Amino acid sequence: MRLLNLVIWLAALLWFLPILVALWVAIHPAAEQGSFSLFAPLTLQNFVNAWHAAPFGRYFINTSLLVVMIVVVQLVLATIAAYALVRFRMKYSGILFALILLQLMISPDVLILNNYKTIGALGLRDSLTGIALPYFASAFAIFLLRQAFKSIPLVLEEAAIIEGASRFYILRKIYIPLAKPIYVAFALVSISFHWNDFLWPLVITDSVQVRPLTVGLQLFSAPEQGVQWALIGAATLMTTLPLLLLFFLFQRQFIQSFMRAGIR
Repeated sequence: MRLLNLVIWLAALLWFLPILVALWVAIHPAAEQGSFSLFAPLTLQNFVNAWHAAPFGRYFINTSLLVVMIVVVQLVLATIAAYALVRFRMKYSGILFALILLQLMISPDVLILNNYKTIGALGLRDSLTGIALPYFASAFAIFLLRQAFKSIPLVLEEAAIIEGASRFYILRKIYIPLAKPIYVAFALVSISFHWNDFLWPLVITDSVQVRPLTVGLQLFSAPEQGVQWALIGAATLMTTLPLLLLFFLFQRQFIQSFMRAGIR
């Protein structure tokens, strides 16, 4: 048992090692970063320099708006689709659900060229809506919510219908509250993915006004400026800190949600 705990702690340390390295280079002057001395002077100036080296305020606003837009639309569309698949009698609902699950087998990177042409034809290139649009329909969210809705007893809905409740009222007062852990779990996964998404925003954006954090972070490693590890470390920590705080705050709900969201 002790050996297993030791292995777990070593694995956790290896996972956390890149963050520790980024923290080291961020809080030490550039001249001291190669020594890794415990007595090296500490400084927060790298964070100040990184913040002023790029419009991080604009990047944070863009990324926050982008993530909120995607997650809200994903949950709304997935809720409607999952409820329809579970409670409405459709002749080819099984085939339709299988087609939805096919999306999980296709990497988003494969569709970049087609998505770029579509977004350009719609006139949404270099916009937050253009970045978000390909992600609005999530097969993973539909799958999770469908499994959760199937576990809710039908008698609850029948009793509400007898009382004169509408479908929207039933969905809002019965299904959504009972599936709250699934919403929390998916929201955390979606926020983490889209906060760190890089390739598609890089392809579809040109201006600072709509550039997210991940694309803005690459400016610190531009060859013409040289690699400034102190600024890269500080900027990386500022970029990842919201996600780390979010996970630490909701880690128990996150783990419990996926334990309850297993295939039923």
